[in-house]
Parts: sequence; C-alpha cells; structure tokens
Amino acid sequence: MHQIAYNLLRCKADAEDIVQDTFIKWLSAEQEKIENTKAYLIKAVTNNCLNHLNKLKRKKEEYWDSIKLSELMVKFKESDIANIDFEKELAAAFKVIQTKLEPLERAAYLLKEIFDFDYEEIQKVLDKKADNCRQLLSRARKKLDKNPKKSILNSESKLFESFKKACDMGNVTDFVQHLKADIASALHSKK
Repeated sequence: MHQIAYNLLRCKADAEDIVQDTFIKWLSAEQEKIENTKAYLIKAVTNNCLNHLNKLKRKKEEYWDSIKLSELMVKFKESDIANIDFEKELAAAFKVIQTKLEPLERAAYLLKEIFDFDYEEIQKVLDKKADNCRQLLSRARKKLDKNPKKSILNSESKLFESFKKACDMGNVTDFVQHLKADIASALHSKK
C-alpha cells in the first residue's frame, strides 16, 4: 500500500499519512461487507491519494490567484535579485584586478577598458605621458591574461565600492579620486 501511495504522491511523509488514514478508516468500516480486502485497500489508498493531490492543486491555484502580479513585480524590483549574480561576478573580477595589477596598471586598465577613457584623459588622471599609459595598459592586459591567482583582498574595499558607484551612476570623478589615492598609497608604502 505504501508503495502505491508513494508512486502517486512522490512524497514519503504524505504517502505514510495516506496509508495510515486509509488503514484507520478500514478498521472502522464494516469489514464483513467488503468482499476483497486487498482490492478495497488499493482502491481506497488510490482515491485518498488523488483527493490529496487535488486538494494540493486547489491550494496552489488559490495561492497564485491571491498573488497580484503587480505586487510581485514591485517586490522583485525591491529585492534586486537580478543583480545578485552580477554583483558576485563583479566582485570576483575586481579581486583579480586588485591582486594581479599594480595601482597604476589597475587605474589605466579600468579607465580605458571599463569607462572608455581615451589616452589623453588617462594621461591627465595619472599624470603620465600617453606612451607610458599605453605601456601600463599593455602590461595590465598581459598580467590579466595569465592564470588568475587566488585573492586575499576584500572586494568590499573603498576602491571597489567607488567602482560600483561609478558603474551604476556613471559618475567616474569619485572613482578617479580613489584610484589616485590608491596609487599614492602604493608609492608611499614603497618608500
């Protein structure tokens, strides 16, 4: 009986409950009127399973009917689920960039590849000659093409947060200031 219920319901707990309920009903039934006990129990379990499935289907339909699509869309937009994977991938990519590139290379790479600065603008930001900026970018690309290292840097750094804001809002000015501070910090620590 249990196997029949399980095959119909595909849920062990529900199957056990149906079989137990059927058995309890069978014990209270007038058994002398039942000609074939096995057939009666199989039919009773099957009917109880089908009733249970219909009840679940009705509950599911009632639940979906009670949900208003407009409210669901508002909740979806508020939860910002769509950006979870993107944010995770962005953090991982930024960790690789932070790990593999020196601050000047990182600045040149991010400004050129992500924010599409031309070399003249990068030259002004980094206070380097245009040829030097091209060389920084070339080195950065070569380093990033090598196998990635594991990073121990925190993706929630001020530089990363500034980068995300620049991507979201299109305002690169604060990000450029953080890049300059990152470069200055690296130069200061080498002394």
